[in-house]
Amino acid sequence: MVATMDKTLKKAVEAHKAGQLKKAGKFYTTVLQAQPRHPDANHNMGLLAVDAGNVPKALPFFRTALEANPSVGQFWLSYIDALLRLGKKEDAKTVFNQARENGARGEPFDKLAARLNEAGPGSSQSPENPDPPQDQLQPLINLYSQGQLQKVLDQASKLLQQFPNSPTLYNIQGAANRGLKQFDAAIDSFKQVLKINPDYAEAYSNLGVAQKDKGDLQAAVDSFKHAIRIMPDYFEAYYNMGNALHENGYPEAAIESYRQAVQINPDYAEAYDKIANMLKGMIPKKPIPGLPELILELVKKKNYVRPRDVVAVSIRLLKLDPIIDGVFRRHSANEVDGSLDKTLSDLNSVPLLLELMSVCPLPDMEMETVLTSIRSAILSNISEISKTTETLPFQSALALQCFTNEYVYNQTEAETAALAALEKAVETKLSVGQQPEPPVIACLASYKALHEYSWCHRLAIPAELKTLERRQILEFEEEEQIRSKMPVLQEITNDISSKVREQYEESPYPRWINLALPLNPKPTRRIVQELKLRLADTGVCKVKSPQILVAGCGTGQHAIYTASRFKECSVLAIDLSLSSLAYAKRKTEELGITNIEYLQADILDLGKLGRQFDIVESAGVLHHMNDPMAGWSVLTDCLKPEGLMMIALYSELARQHIVKMRNEISVSNIGFSNSAMRSFRQDVINSDQDHHKKILSSSDFYSLSTLRDLLFHVQEHRFTIPQIQTCLTELGLAFCGFEKHRIINAFKSQHPDDDALYDLGKWNAFEQDNPRTFEGMFQFWCQKVH
Repeated sequence: MVATMDKTLKKAVEAHKAGQLKKAGKFYTTVLQAQPRHPDANHNMGLLAVDAGNVPKALPFFRTALEANPSVGQFWLSYIDALLRLGKKEDAKTVFNQARENGARGEPFDKLAARLNEAGPGSSQSPENPDPPQDQLQPLINLYSQGQLQKVLDQASKLLQQFPNSPTLYNIQGAANRGLKQFDAAIDSFKQVLKINPDYAEAYSNLGVAQKDKGDLQAAVDSFKHAIRIMPDYFEAYYNMGNALHENGYPEAAIESYRQAVQINPDYAEAYDKIANMLKGMIPKKPIPGLPELILELVKKKNYVRPRDVVAVSIRLLKLDPIIDGVFRRHSANEVDGSLDKTLSDLNSVPLLLELMSVCPLPDMEMETVLTSIRSAILSNISEISKTTETLPFQSALALQCFTNEYVYNQTEAETAALAALEKAVETKLSVGQQPEPPVIACLASYKALHEYSWCHRLAIPAELKTLERRQILEFEEEEQIRSKMPVLQEITNDISSKVREQYEESPYPRWINLALPLNPKPTRRIVQELKLRLADTGVCKVKSPQILVAGCGTGQHAIYTASRFKECSVLAIDLSLSSLAYAKRKTEELGITNIEYLQADILDLGKLGRQFDIVESAGVLHHMNDPMAGWSVLTDCLKPEGLMMIALYSELARQHIVKMRNEISVSNIGFSNSAMRSFRQDVINSDQDHHKKILSSSDFYSLSTLRDLLFHVQEHRFTIPQIQTCLTELGLAFCGFEKHRIINAFKSQHPDDDALYDLGKWNAFEQDNPRTFEGMFQFWCQKVH
């Protein structure tokens, strides 16, 4: 993928140099669709906008280029030049100082400094140029970038005696005061800037941030509005205003503010990240204009949000849509068969629904029931549907939905018979050199993956179904090739490990399309600070290039996230299942990630690696081993002294309803086949028992591999917090803190003392009072202390 993007970028640059601006723009856009934060592509898109005379449009591209790579001097020069073209000299000065802070030097910057500070003959304190010369400002900026904030204040105070009307000095002073949490002093400094220059947009934004930090949220919102009035394309001000509105209890207004930010800068990752986090817990009771379109844009951006994290709010909004409501009403009245054309036409007009169906399972029983009914109606009426291609957008989305949920939907005997007849008809056509109609191909693909048909390569797949072809045929073949070349530590011999491997070979877990990646990799020290982990020894925080082991990487989500989270890290990701590893490697290559090495291995055999790691992560794996402590002990041996370990384990308390259902499955002796799981699942759907109803709220209930992992796994252990404490003590590990902010915030509402966060006794009492707290898993960090 990286090589392909490099070639595309080269073509774009060649077209750009040749003056073929429209062609160049198309190539740059292709690069940005795959890598939205590509620095060169963003910079050159900005240059195209300048060449076209649309300088305001260039600013977001230049900013994104700088965010991605601030070490390129030309990026700074282009951005500053654009600001000067727009008459924003104060903003240009601020950006110039940031450039110097990032090491920008050389003749072009010296000339630019003269241009920015030109005030004609006379003193530096003239009204046109009240700032100190650059050689006096730069040491101050350097101190600020080094975090020596008190020294910044001391030197700024001295310089202000000589340059009492310098907005830049007051701005730096305000930033230093804010960094020291002296919010009143910061506010005074920013207000002083605005007395000198009332049109200084950045000072208004900085003032708003300081007011927000202080807790004066309404004043902050007012300041951000001032900044936006001065500079309407100031997307950072919209973003900061969204933060203030969110904290002030106005979620819809906050989302609207973030929406404005991404309208100005369509690649503003921080805003998308905030939107995604806000949407996770939102339960709208009425339609919110513009929100479905915003979610659609967010999901289509890829790698800003996991679709499953926004699918619940999306389904809620979709059900409030009059079009979807009409489809549901027709289904309730058993009118889908008789109005299939209208139903499919209506659904084709809801792009958010089609996109979500294409990228993740829809965890909603009402939605599943309707889609199952429509799938059956399409099969029953395929002879009529096959005469048109108008149904293809919805049919493709439905086939992708069924493939992603691994055909978990219920299938009647009548459907099975009709499907067999259709399969035979297609095979007969192909045998005489004829092609099935595209709707027929899509219909088959909604019941069984196309690669399972021996004749799939004889199909002439139309353009409208290319995504379907890629997912159901081409990616499967690519994984088969990767699987055959996957390195293996040694043959899996443990009995339980072999059974677990067999399970995941059949059902790589989980099947996923897009993943929310960290915006920027961070050093271990920063991650430890953000997670508020309490370490016995901070040596691991000083490791520049951490070596990380991900033990049990599944289909790659965990390994890819970790590799993108830790700065300059190298990751070894192991798993029992070659099918899962092949899926993981394919997705890794698709994303252009190069710092992950994949290996088939059993945790029990990792001692044969002869390696130790700075960080070991194992999420949801140990509790599926025959002896979790044996596996945990091996992982501890793989950890360097004072190294960090992240572990995720099932909670005994949170999974009592699942234990009850696993017992039912065991007693009934129904087995672990796909058909057995679908049959049991249908019984649960039709059941009135409380523990069965409860499971319907789990997203894992809505795809076959996650259902297998949830209820049908061949091995499962669960833990209590006291048991975890005993394990940690036996292994010489110290508890450092839990991972999930939502859970931590709930705990802190009852235990505000920071020390309580590291007291597993208090956590145990909290879980007893709130038994569903760790319904996902315990996910915590620990450190090797001896």
